[in-house]
Amino acid sequence: MKKLIGLLKIVLVLYTVLCIALFLFQEKFIFFPEKLEKNHQFHFEQKFEELNFETSDGKVLNGLLFKADSTKGLIFYLHGNSGSLNSWGNVAETYTSLNYDVFILDYRSYGKSEGEISSQKQLFEDNQLIYNKLKQSYSEKNIVILGYSIGSGMASKLASENKPNQLILQAPYYSLTDLVQQRFAFIPTFILKYKFETNEYLKICEMPITLFHGTRDNVINYESSVRLKDDFKNKVTLITLKGQGHNGITDNNYYIEELKNILRK
Repeated sequence: MKKLIGLLKIVLVLYTVLCIALFLFQEKFIFFPEKLEKNHQFHFEQKFEELNFETSDGKVLNGLLFKADSTKGLIFYLHGNSGSLNSWGNVAETYTSLNYDVFILDYRSYGKSEGEISSQKQLFEDNQLIYNKLKQSYSEKNIVILGYSIGSGMASKLASENKPNQLILQAPYYSLTDLVQQRFAFIPTFILKYKFETNEYLKICEMPITLFHGTRDNVINYESSVRLKDDFKNKVTLITLKGQGHNGITDNNYYIEELKNILRK
């Protein structure tokens, strides 16, 4: 019995240490930025402009604005949790070909953007800052917010506090808390600093909302979108991409066809 109690104590200590480490360093487990040198030159086939924005705490955020030949409006694209604009810029062509300009932001510590991510409040404030700047060049009624993967929660939050024309989510999670529970049930959710409660943000959104999700997504389960659709019924349109995994949604032919219809609204 003493050996069993001793073993349980060791397990408890190790578990406690693990939880403390996850709390202190959870950014390392959620965000996987690719860093680029300040003098890095981007190369894409379509026209683009490199833009920089200063945050309230003096950090510079870097983004790319891709221009359509004849624009109907702007798509503000919030990308996934890895990489940088060096690769994310490749998604722009799908949208510029449909006559929409596209702005893609690198979050703090990604690409040429300065600073480090330290809270979801900080991320939300950065996204709102950029949105306000974009509204100086585009009428809000012509802005579409689009979020992919980790960006879907941030896009939902941004849309809930503004009045864009539409909100489009690719491979969204119900909430980041729910996603962590699905994948790592042993982690207590109260230690999460990043909750990204998509299900709560969508309650406030008043614009059309479209979800795209692949049935073979092994990162964020398709059922996450089904739950969001069930919660919001007629408020949300769910478009199922049969056989689609987590990556490559923007290049999916069915996605592009449905996107054409959505952007006509």
